[in-house]
Amino acid sequence: MFPPPSPSQHIIIIGAGIVGANLADELVSRGWHHITVIEQGPLPLPGGSTSHAPGLVFQTSPSKTMTRFAQYTVEKLLSIQKDGQGSFNQVGGLEVATTPARVEELKRKLGYAQAWGVEARIISREECVEIYPLLDRDVVLAGLFIPSDGLALAARATGLLIERTREAGVRYLERTPVTGIERRDGRVTGVKTPNGTIEGDIVVSCAGFWGVEVGAMAGVSIPLLPLAHQYAKTTPVAGLEGREVNNRPNGLNAALPILRHQDQDLYYREHGERYGIGYYGHKPMPVVAGSLGPTPDHVDDKHMPSRLQFTEEDFRPAWEESKKLLPVLRASQIDDGFNGVFSFTPDGGPLIGQAPNLDGFYVAEAVWVTHSAGVARALAEILTQGWSSVDITDCELSRFEQVQLNREYVSETSQQNFVEIYDIIHPMQPRESPRNLRTSPFYAQQVQLGAVFMELGGWERPFWYEANAHLLQSLPAHWKPVERDPWSNRFYSPITAVEAWKTRNAVAMYDMSSFHRFIVSGPGAVTLLQRLTTGDVDTQAGTILYTLFLNDDAGIRGDIFVTRLDESTYQIGANSATDLAYLSREARYQTKHSPEKRVQVHEITSSTCTLGLWGPRALDVLRSLSTEDFSANSLPHMHARSTTLARVPVTLFRKSYVGEFGWEIQTSADHGRRLWDALYAAGKPHGLIAAGRAAFNALRIEKGYRTYGMDVTAEHDPYEAGLGFAIDGRKKGDFVGKEALERRVKTPLTRRLRCLTVDDGVSMVMGKEPVFLNDTAVGYVTTAAFGFSIRRPVAYAWLPAGLAEGAAVQIGYFGRRIKATVVAEPVFDPEGKRLLGEGLSRGDEGKGPVRAVL
Repeated sequence: MFPPPSPSQHIIIIGAGIVGANLADELVSRGWHHITVIEQGPLPLPGGSTSHAPGLVFQTSPSKTMTRFAQYTVEKLLSIQKDGQGSFNQVGGLEVATTPARVEELKRKLGYAQAWGVEARIISREECVEIYPLLDRDVVLAGLFIPSDGLALAARATGLLIERTREAGVRYLERTPVTGIERRDGRVTGVKTPNGTIEGDIVVSCAGFWGVEVGAMAGVSIPLLPLAHQYAKTTPVAGLEGREVNNRPNGLNAALPILRHQDQDLYYREHGERYGIGYYGHKPMPVVAGSLGPTPDHVDDKHMPSRLQFTEEDFRPAWEESKKLLPVLRASQIDDGFNGVFSFTPDGGPLIGQAPNLDGFYVAEAVWVTHSAGVARALAEILTQGWSSVDITDCELSRFEQVQLNREYVSETSQQNFVEIYDIIHPMQPRESPRNLRTSPFYAQQVQLGAVFMELGGWERPFWYEANAHLLQSLPAHWKPVERDPWSNRFYSPITAVEAWKTRNAVAMYDMSSFHRFIVSGPGAVTLLQRLTTGDVDTQAGTILYTLFLNDDAGIRGDIFVTRLDESTYQIGANSATDLAYLSREARYQTKHSPEKRVQVHEITSSTCTLGLWGPRALDVLRSLSTEDFSANSLPHMHARSTTLARVPVTLFRKSYVGEFGWEIQTSADHGRRLWDALYAAGKPHGLIAAGRAAFNALRIEKGYRTYGMDVTAEHDPYEAGLGFAIDGRKKGDFVGKEALERRVKTPLTRRLRCLTVDDGVSMVMGKEPVFLNDTAVGYVTTAAFGFSIRRPVAYAWLPAGLAEGAAVQIGYFGRRIKATVVAEPVFDPEGKRLLGEGLSRGDEGKGPVRAVL
């Protein structure tokens, strides 16, 4: 494995804000001292986003990772003290609802808090006013109160971190702009400054909204957009008299909880006897960091590069809404304000990790104060041990597709994230723009069939087809869709039931083109994949292997399908661009250090396309297109073969993620349209329909197939994730994570990914809900869907290992409890006979069960 840095190497951190200072501190605490921090501004107040941050720390998020980052940030801020003065005022956090829809959203957020282990409770309007007396009780309907939230004194914390890391030997170079990044042979070697080049083995950009410019110096695309955000302070407010900054305990100038009014894109905090008001409701204000000019030698809280001129006209709606929520403000005025610059990304998440195209260059960008220490710890762990104790799949710099890295895309999507930051967003809600960036060769046919598309990674992916709506009347009674609650019914269609029914009883065709496909080739291909995976890939050509990528702690960093095409060539079916970055980095390392084992990795996703043809009549469809034998005996499960169908050269992969007999049929993109038309025409006599991702997901869950990044992450090992079968115990030689696996196999499991079915047969959940046992939250749901084959909702959840099958649990859903039962998995075809085609002869293995499906 590409070796992690060692304590003897020199690490250069660019940026001494709260992220850079925390990173230096986390590295020092792990015994690393050869560290230089370069800062273009003066210390300890350099003038970046940290210097003007209002410091609201609210921990609860739909993302478990972001919640963990925030929880650690609170823990660390509480520990940063000097002379009896702290850096965190744990006043609690209160989010209020002024609309019925927001009340329901607070219930959903309570579920996140319970799932991730944050103490929280829903409180009535009376309790809201009791906790926060300045609220107008006639405006507020309810609130979510989190006692452990509070206010960070970000600049103070940063100064104290700089002080203690300096004492530990960290070198800080203030007023030193970075003018270039030195590189050689695909690896970073140092940083250029006006005072000369500083050589380093590792360079970490913690430059905040200057990250785009720093990345450009390194030839690394940083998908980040600086945006200005309005913040204002009032004149003294009645009821807060005497609360001067210096009169508060420990210098912390607030007593009331932090207050968020997300219905109007507002938040509030005290500044002694004045109010601070933050506002997201104005139009996006993009900023080019390079246009701000050099940071001056003197920076104070009124003059800094990140503090732009206040635009009063944009703030007027915020002021009017604030006076409605907090009537006491009607006797005050806006005294001071600014438009503060900070960072947004296309999906709203931070950017963490090593650049995919430059070894040794890392970033920790687009990080709010709320998550600063948590992000710094994660990156410090990656640098010192090669893996993070908190999964960062959704934060990896390498997670973005190439189409998502162009500046127009970054600008539009980041601004949209700004606009929607406090909106109520459904987990299935599709992006409205930009769209149609990537379409498969089947797109025209899909549009003709009334495909309803949702977007991921720029790809348009059909979720269902309106052309199948007429088949709803043909559904047998036990397949008819049930009524759903309004929330789970959004971005859903009952047509999904038809498409699942057809797949199980006849045959359906799925567009699988958006799944990542890579080619690994060269004399070192076997060596590379043997070293990185848990399976034995040294198999016969035509064999497909499901296997895992692990980190050194045996955490699952990915699951892949490996198909051996010939002696030195493999095709990889993977999850994301991060898998490509990992394989490519390891291939570069192996090629450099063992030239005789050189290996290349390249992506073929866009140059190829794939259709999944699955169902009991799938073989009938192929028999009408070819005289070849494609039966289970001729082409067994988990094997591949190249052939021709309707004069189209294809590769058949005998595997299925819906649990039915059939193939993934791959061809080059230029043959895609013909392949679709041939299969569709040949399949019509056998009841074939096109089916979408919604049915695919439901059938996947029925078969117990895991989705990486949702059901399992790098925080889980194969045994607890139910993926121990992907470890080949007979495999010779070492592979990444083997030593840790050998330790873990001897340790009793404390948690397991378990299958649940909902007792009432109708109540849906969406994922990320808490799971309760005897009124105690003991786990959380990962993914869920209605299991049409068994006519009840099915969910997967992380639960204590001791919970046996048959155990009764409850799932928290918008404040109510849904009864569920732990069951054996998979809930459909547990012996896999349909998938394997067992017991079928050449004469009947393609026959579907009923004529009514035609």
